[in-house]
Amino acid sequence: MTVEALRARRPEVLADLLDQYGREIKGVAYLILRDDAAAEDVVADTLLAALDRGPSLRDPDALRPWLLRIATNQALGHRRKGARIIQIHLVPEPTTPGGWSEVDDRAMLWQSVATLPPKTRAAVVLHYYADLPVDGVAAALGVSPNTIKTQLKTALDRLRVALADAPASLPEVRHA
Repeated sequence: MTVEALRARRPEVLADLLDQYGREIKGVAYLILRDDAAAEDVVADTLLAALDRGPSLRDPDALRPWLLRIATNQALGHRRKGARIIQIHLVPEPTTPGGWSEVDDRAMLWQSVATLPPKTRAAVVLHYYADLPVDGVAAALGVSPNTIKTQLKTALDRLRVALADAPASLPEVRHA
């Protein structure tokens, strides 16, 4: 029903898409942009772009990856537009000396992910956060699966070096 309404460009489908995919789209956008307000803008832009491009969606089973591709492109575009803006983030010191919690590990991990180049960060977010297979990430970013495998391996290597002193362990690259 949702895909048919999207193909017919019926505006009421936006509420359904927001309910079904809004949280995940915002999560992907946030992890790429590291800005909550910008991520919300990406959700709105993604849904409007989906409504505009709805008739081009051929495979109803591809709705989720198609939306995530639009969201990723929107986030990367937003990032390019804002490249001249410098943001300063203050990171608090861990409250427990020497004792890291899982929350600290995750915060440190995502902080390190934020230092990756935008397209590499997008690959990491789509693969490990949105749980898309390598082929799905490649389709979403418009590159070959081998490029994604290389980006993920390079990203994990960089993250391991950046997090060498932290107790967090990084996953292995999951192939298609």
